[in-house]
Amino acid sequence: MKKLICFAHRGASGHEPENTLSAVEKAVDLGADWIEVDVYAVKGELIVIHDERLERTTNGTGYVRDKSLAYLRSLDAGKGQRIPTLREVLDSVDRRAGINVELKGPKTAGLAAALIEEYVRERQWHYEQFIVSSFNRRQLRKVRKLNTRIRIGILIDRPRRHYAIFARRYDAYSVHVEINLASARFITRAHERGLKVFVYTVNNPEDIDRLQALGVDGIFTDFPELVVTR
Repeated sequence: MKKLICFAHRGASGHEPENTLSAVEKAVDLGADWIEVDVYAVKGELIVIHDERLERTTNGTGYVRDKSLAYLRSLDAGKGQRIPTLREVLDSVDRRAGINVELKGPKTAGLAAALIEEYVRERQWHYEQFIVSSFNRRQLRKVRKLNTRIRIGILIDRPRRHYAIFARRYDAYSVHVEINLASARFITRAHERGLKVFVYTVNNPEDIDRLQALGVDGIFTDFPELVVTR
């Protein structure tokens, strides 16, 4: 069986507070191939956080996009960690792993494309070290329009008949599919279309073995050590 690519889901979020620099560093230490983080656009900056509201992962309240950068940066995101910017994540990783940027809100595509271009041009990163993914097709279309070299990944959490049309039209690199949809038929069809298949979020070793046997290309997990040892 081919070796699975390990995506550390929101960093090594089974060990450290999700989407924080400590989770990112833990993922690198555990040998993750890729680190997945979520971003919102706030005042022209990409802020790394999953939820549209602050309550679950920080000691703040309200909607992320309604707050100032100063307020967001003042919050505790767990164990004294702060909400990082995507730039801080890239600087922390420093090419030791690939980065999967999941776009979580409006106005994220342009900022993500520009930052990736900057790090390729000025920081010795390569386009192959980035994937931009989203449920938001509009943001993915914008990324593709801005830069044809950035790899894009289509997120799927329910049966969608038209994902293949979008993938072909916008030259997607991968499909990121919820574990319950990752059937042998789906995986085979996606591969026939030239797409990599990455499955989320998988923390059970038996599920990892099953998906590997089905031929998936990679796994998103909160515990990178479960995948990198295979």
